[in-house]
Amino acid sequence: MAANNIRTYTIKEFSQKVNLSPFTLRYYEKEGLMPNSQRSPNSHRIYTDADAGWISFVCCLRSTGMSIIDIKRYVDLAVQGDKTVLQRRQIILQQKQKVEEQLKELKKNLKLINFKINYYDELIAKQLP
Repeated sequence: MAANNIRTYTIKEFSQKVNLSPFTLRYYEKEGLMPNSQRSPNSHRIYTDADAGWISFVCCLRSTGMSIIDIKRYVDLAVQGDKTVLQRRQIILQQKQKVEEQLKELKKNLKLINFKINYYDELIAKQLP
């Protein structure tokens, strides 16, 4: 579909484009995480490439462990425009710090896993003729 030279997608097309189920898209919309979502005259959901960029950021925040409530708070601020830039920056900065802590913990865990793999490799090497 195309309207005003803007590429639009049905929910099925969009779900394939962003690799999310239609159920998840409906849920995110219901929770207010997609503030610019639109409907066609027959009430079908319509999505654009701009929506894909937005939902990509929402998914990024979710994959870093940010709660739906916190994402909603961020979205509500974003809808208010530039006057909330400092608040939004602070939210993202706090999430960055959480991600850095997660990375630190993952690196520690990876080090232990690699230690175990090396241990098993040495045992296996000793058993070979």
